Amino acid sequence: MSELCVDNEDGISILFYLQKIFPDEWANFLERIGRGESSEEDFKESPSDTLELRFWVSYRGQTLARTVRGMMYYRRALMLQSYLEKRYLGGIEDGYSALEYIDTQGYQLSPDARAQADLKFTYVVSCQIYGQQKQRKAPEAADIALLLQRNEALRVAFIHEEDGVSSDGQAIKEYHSKLVKADIHGKDQEIYSIKLPGNPKLGEGKPENQNHAIIFTRGDAIQTIDMNQDNYLEEAMKVRNLLEEFRGNHGIRYPTILGVREHVFTGSVSSLASFMSKQETSFVTLGQRVLAYLKVRMHYGHPDVFDRIFHITRGGISKASRVINISEDIYAGFNSTLRQGNITHHEYIQVGKGRDVGLNQIALFEGKVAGGNGEQVLSRDVYRLGQLFDFFRMLTFFYTTVGYYVCTMMTVLTVYIFLYGRVYLALSGLDHSISRQARFLGNTALDAALNAQFLVQIGVFTAVPMIMGFILELGLMKVAPFVSLETYFYRVTRDHVFML
Repeated sequence: MSELCVDNEDGISILFYLQKIFPDEWANFLERIGRGESSEEDFKESPSDTLELRFWVSYRGQTLARTVRGMMYYRRALMLQSYLEKRYLGGIEDGYSALEYIDTQGYQLSPDARAQADLKFTYVVSCQIYGQQKQRKAPEAADIALLLQRNEALRVAFIHEEDGVSSDGQAIKEYHSKLVKADIHGKDQEIYSIKLPGNPKLGEGKPENQNHAIIFTRGDAIQTIDMNQDNYLEEAMKVRNLLEEFRGNHGIRYPTILGVREHVFTGSVSSLASFMSKQETSFVTLGQRVLAYLKVRMHYGHPDVFDRIFHITRGGISKASRVINISEDIYAGFNSTLRQGNITHHEYIQVGKGRDVGLNQIALFEGKVAGGNGEQVLSRDVYRLGQLFDFFRMLTFFYTTVGYYVCTMMTVLTVYIFLYGRVYLALSGLDHSISRQARFLGNTALDAALNAQFLVQIGVFTAVPMIMGFILELGLMKVAPFVSLETYFYRVTRDHVFML
């Protein structure tokens, strides 16, 4: 609670900022807990209200609590669908009208609906250091334990480290991969414990975290979710339609990865965040929907749905080698395609996604993406795909991965050379004489080469698909702010990091 009320260097606290950004939701929150205009001291007097306030703040940031709440909508959707279908089918068999069985009161208390949801859904949070946090009684461990108590289908996978003795009497470190849930008393209950041959933290942190927890999942499909994501109940109702796509005809083979679009919810924080959300939207909608039909869509991050049996027997969903696997997500797509998988993209369902909102965060993210593409040039996966693709598919794959940066790098260098060349011609006086000679000889090609119009066209033409997509989805008035932002933040800025 104290962290929410601490002023930053501008004299603004987190709680004050959220109250001004979400005034209607703040008023609804106060009404829900039965308070009027309350001060910070009033909340401190009531532990339950303080806890609800912490959750309210967490649900408006990029936090684990928001992600867990969003993923639990899958369980609510399953319970609601099971409850309604059972009442509907039972009513039809008994000769009653279907309208009499649309009432949804008490569906979350139905034992049959809860059992059906538990059979079909489990949410595993992979937190490698949860055991260490518990040992030192860190507040993060208490917060995770609270989430376990409030969500029955939530599980936490972590690495447990303890002292042991080898066969020759020497002290050694033993590592166990464990899965826990909350019991009826709110304490951690161990479900599985697997002894590991050694320290599993060998490669990049995020893929290692995923790979150690994937063994605790079950079922035929697994959806990978980042910690800064969200979900919505209306989208969760469509999941069984999405899972039916695994049986659909999408070409020669059945799908192995179902691509899902993202809704970036951080666009209203600042102008930089708005531009970042527009850039991300253009890629996860316009780009990936085209790549899927060309059969060169890969796995660019979450929340794609994997064929679990296919991938768990073919190397997992992440590669964790240090340095070379900076962009660890895309290698799951490489691996699936190399092993004759099929990757699709579906527009009728979306999952919330938070993006970087600060200039420094955006710069670091762009550097990571560009550096990851630079390392992909050296990877064996890209080499093998280039060898095995046909000519047209190979070109499409090149220009949508590392080739984008290579071509943009040449474009940027060409623009620099052109501009410096124009400056030299203008200062030396050759520009006037060359233009006069061209007009005398009727050489229009030289005049066209010296025309600077294409500098504007480069930026405009790359934004035309996005502008048209926004006009169709959001309307004409929503495009004007984006066009003004596009003039300030050019889309090839990240290429400078790639060239380094």
